[in-house]
Amino acid sequence: MHKLPDLQLENSDDRAERMKIDTEYIKLDSFLKAVNIASSGGDAKMMITGGMVKVNNETEVRRGRKLYPGDRVEVDGRTFPVE
Repeated sequence: MHKLPDLQLENSDDRAERMKIDTEYIKLDSFLKAVNIASSGGDAKMMITGGMVKVNNETEVRRGRKLYPGDRVEVDGRTFPVE
């Protein structure tokens, strides 16, 4: 059985919201749902394949992209560092 990551969202003053994970990585589509940017996997897929998501300043179109601590996700003017 797959262990779901335990996620914790923290706010800061620099327009970035840090997301802490307790696993080695989290997939991009799951990440977008976890930070409440996408309400479903379908919404996440549309955002990603539509070129609306950047990972480390590059547009990412793979919804299964693995995010690791140190990565930064940008969506709709909001930045989410992965910790």
